[in-house]
Amino acid sequence: MNGTGLRELKKRRTYEAISDAAIALFLERGFDAVSVAEVAAAAEVSKPTLFRYFPAKEDLALHRFADHEDESARVVRAGREAGVAPLDALERHFLAGLADRDPITGLCDDPQVLAYQRLLYGTPSLETRLHTYMRRSEEALATALGEVLGDGVPARLAAGQIGVVLRVLALENWRRIDEDGESADAVYEGAVTAAGLAFRQLRHGIEDTLRG
Repeated sequence: MNGTGLRELKKRRTYEAISDAAIALFLERGFDAVSVAEVAAAAEVSKPTLFRYFPAKEDLALHRFADHEDESARVVRAGREAGVAPLDALERHFLAGLADRDPITGLCDDPQVLAYQRLLYGTPSLETRLHTYMRRSEEALATALGEVLGDGVPARLAAGQIGVVLRVLALENWRRIDEDGESADAVYEGAVTAAGLAFRQLRHGIEDTLRG
């Protein structure tokens, strides 16, 4: 590994160490009760260093979502290279995530993951900041879809619709596990069925569904 690679690896490890220290404190005491100075001390970095990695306190808790910002865009581009239509590629990717119990699909009953999600959805400032990540994700997806549809409203509309579908599916899976007390295994079959319905609506619109 060259010098540039080593520097990037060190930066990545520092980034993750700071966020991990922050999330541990947030889970223990609550987001609002923990200061940035306390996070810096726990991660053994200075406040200026912390802010170089995380511009806002909320970002300390949301780096796991940042890692997924361009995921849908990457899936679409990889699908194109393999001759797979965008919606087909995204549906296969989501179904694979369900099978793997990927937390991003909401279908994960690991206690630490559930605690993190309660922190996120129970803290208004984190939910608000999460919308910034979701908007950037949809913008990245719109760019990827624009390579197929042409840049403009159709690509942006499609990206927005896909983003909403993925959020609704994930939140419903999480709700059934966290609020209803079901296991991920118990929710899995229904989650697959819901994903199939959602992607059919994306392909064909909601008219048939509204007709019953």
